[in-house]
Amino acid sequence: MNRTASISRVTKETSIEVTVNLDGTGDYRVSTGIGFLDHMLEQLSRHSLIDISVAAKGDLHIDGHHTTEDTGIALGEAVAKALADRKGITRYGDALIPMDETLTRVALDISGRPYLVWKTSFTQPKLGDLDTEMVKEFFAAFAGSAGITLHVETLYGVNNHHIAESCFKGLARALRTAVTIDPRRADAVPSTKGTLGRAPLTDV
Repeated sequence: MNRTASISRVTKETSIEVTVNLDGTGDYRVSTGIGFLDHMLEQLSRHSLIDISVAAKGDLHIDGHHTTEDTGIALGEAVAKALADRKGITRYGDALIPMDETLTRVALDISGRPYLVWKTSFTQPKLGDLDTEMVKEFFAAFAGSAGITLHVETLYGVNNHHIAESCFKGLARALRTAVTIDPRRADAVPSTKGTLGRAPLTDV
């Protein structure tokens, strides 16, 4: 089984190349021009064991919005493409991630029904050169293009860096479980419908 995929997304605002290997070892090559976003994507790769390559160029002279959102879209599209017909996947995954004083819970379903429930907030406007409001936008873009139902809730926390990083690490660990092939049903789609097709993005 070759669960790899590459996506090229080019608009007037961004140019993004993404490659993923769902059965990797957590190797990454990430360059978005936004240092803190790079750090979060590296965490996503390392803790999901998904090999991720991202090369993004965007209109950072305006701000980081388009680059962050379009990177989430492209990465989600690559994961969806690599999953193909979704045969054999575990489908569900969840994680409870502590980072010092912070605790975040992430649960997801590779359902084909994109949806984001976001119960996380920040008390400062930026982390490095990333606007903290863009953390939610990345998760929404990723869930929408990957066809994932995604719930993210920070139960408590003070340090904004820890809050953001626990969200990305939680996504990573939940994905790691959900994309894993279940050897007992490796030839079957894990749904009584017989399909886990993608649907239009639900408002979040």
